[in-house]
Amino acid sequence: MSIDLTGKTALITGASRGIGEAAARILAGYGANVVLAARSSSDTARIAADIGERALAVTCDVADYSDLDAAMTKAVDRFGSLDILVNNAGVIDPIARIEESDPEAWDQVVDINFKGVYHGLRAAIPVMKRGGGGVIINISSGAATGALEGWSHYCATKAGVLSLTRCAHVECAADNIRVVGLSPGTVATDMQRSIKDSGVNPVSQLDWSTHISPEWVGEAIAWLTTDAARPYDGDDFSLKTEEGRRAVGLID
Repeated sequence: MSIDLTGKTALITGASRGIGEAAARILAGYGANVVLAARSSSDTARIAADIGERALAVTCDVADYSDLDAAMTKAVDRFGSLDILVNNAGVIDPIARIEESDPEAWDQVVDINFKGVYHGLRAAIPVMKRGGGGVIINISSGAATGALEGWSHYCATKAGVLSLTRCAHVECAADNIRVVGLSPGTVATDMQRSIKDSGVNPVSQLDWSTHISPEWVGEAIAWLTTDAARPYDGDDFSLKTEEGRRAVGLID
């Protein structure tokens, strides 16, 4: 499969590690300019330096709308456009049953996982409309449609993200702005280490070898920017199935 993102600019949230870092490197490999956004700029600055002149690191807390709005402005000022947004930033800690959960910590997960995606949409859509269109990819999860012990915050926020994907698609399709979710399955990142350490629910019992690599998710993100992925607009594309992995080109 040939993917050419030359001249396109992608902003990736949560880009300091894991899926976000992999997405930035892979999109850059396909020719895109990449803006790496994260709360701490030390790791994103290192990754941007590795990628080269077509990369920019920006400090950005997705829970703060003004931060994301400023990040979009920096992307356009540096590279001339904003064509792709990857709403990737997300957390799962602290894992706890509802009755034992810390309300303040629960609220913080909502601010990052759910409101952070809304903030990304709100900041990006006007910019993309002015530019004639774009693609917004929201990192989703099977938790969006499931229920798992200790994950009330994560399941609820991912369900909210799926609803935002559907609403944004209804509102934006006519303006040539594609909005699609990506449900990658379990991925070998620090989040899975936290899940493993919690010992809560069946996901924590999975062997590390069952998790896919962040690079696979990065390739799926790149594929979702292409016309081949249009049938999935307004919904979640799953990387857990053979059909999905074959479409991306990860398996024969």
